[in-house]
Parts: sequence; structure tokens; C-alpha cells
Amino acid sequence: SNDPELAAEDNTGATLPWMAALAAKIDAVITGSVVMREGAQVYNRLIWMRPDGSHDHYDKRHLFRMADEHLRFSGGERRLVVELKGWRVCPLVCYDLRFPVFLRNRYQHKEARFDYDVALFVANWPAPRRGPWRTLLRARAIENLCYVAGVNRVGIDGKQLPYAGDSAVIDYVGEPLIELGSEVQVATTVLSASALAQHRERFPAWMDADAFTLQL
Repeated sequence: SNDPELAAEDNTGATLPWMAALAAKIDAVITGSVVMREGAQVYNRLIWMRPDGSHDHYDKRHLFRMADEHLRFSGGERRLVVELKGWRVCPLVCYDLRFPVFLRNRYQHKEARFDYDVALFVANWPAPRRGPWRTLLRARAIENLCYVAGVNRVGIDGKQLPYAGDSAVIDYVGEPLIELGSEVQVATTVLSASALAQHRERFPAWMDADAFTLQL
């Protein structure tokens, strides 16, 4: 349904148990977004489901007003960073890709680390705008000195809008490690923590970044 009120689930819906069962079966984290209801609010909620059945969530912050999302959903108020096998991952949703201030990867001096090492976008990004998708994935990787993974849908939706896929994993200098096409595909790649650390040390652009306070 295109009506989020009709499509929305709560925590007793079918999606969370399905994700938990699949994560346990393959012994891996499963993530993706689903329309969720919490009280009177409806969110586009990304679920980060672990094999042990525990999960975190991130509510999409930036609502796509060109499709009236700002009228039908509530926006999230915080970013999520999760840890996975020593990596810090920041999962985000679709339109968030266009907002670099929200995504800014800061160096935390007290902890001697960056906010995150990987930015992960799950998306419903249509083919007519595939140019910005491809460009912005690279831009977010370069400016944040991190890996970026963009996972986009394929096919044609109920409004006959096509999707080109263009899922990709981009490294910290904007070079693709994987680029997929418009068919359903599964791919794997290896990220190098040592190479990322070396790049951050050799090219410490973060040291010249502007200080600012983000008001949500």
C-alpha cells in the first residue's frame, strides 16, 4: 500500500520475527527499512537485526517532500551507529544521502576514533535520478574518509517507476569496490581496516573540518 497508515506495523508485526529468524539462520546481521507505527507516529524505520535476536533501529530523518513523506511520516531525531566485528557502521535511509551535514563523520578526541567507518544506505532510489545516487555515494565516502555501501532496489514499482539498482560499495577515495546493475544480484567484498586507517593518517582532512552544532 502507498498509505503508510495501512502498511504500518508495530513490534508485534510479521517483519521483526522474519528478520530475526533469517539473521539466526545465516548467522549474520540483517538490515532494511519497514513502515513502523509507534503510538500516533509512523516512521520509515531501519532495523538492524542481529543473529541473537537483539536489534537496534534508526528512523529516517529526512523525509522526501516531493512525495509528501513529510505529511505522512514523522522524522527521526538521532543518528544510529552500531558496532559489528570491530567496525562502526552508520545505517541510513535513501534521501538521507543528500544531506552531508547530518552525515558528517567527526573525529572524537576523547575516544580517539571517528564516529563511524562505514556508512550504509538502504534505498528506493528511482532510475531517473541514478546520476545523483552514484555521485553522492562517492561524495559521502570521500568527505567522510569512510567506506560507503549503497543498496538500492530494482524493478518497477506500482506507479510504473523504474529502478536501476546501481548498488555499490565505495572506498574512502571514491573508488568502487563493487558496482551492480539493474538485476537482482548478491555480491560480497572485503573492507580493509588497515588501509582505511592508513588513508586517514596520510590524508587527515578531518583536522581542518569546520566545527558546528547541528540542531535537529
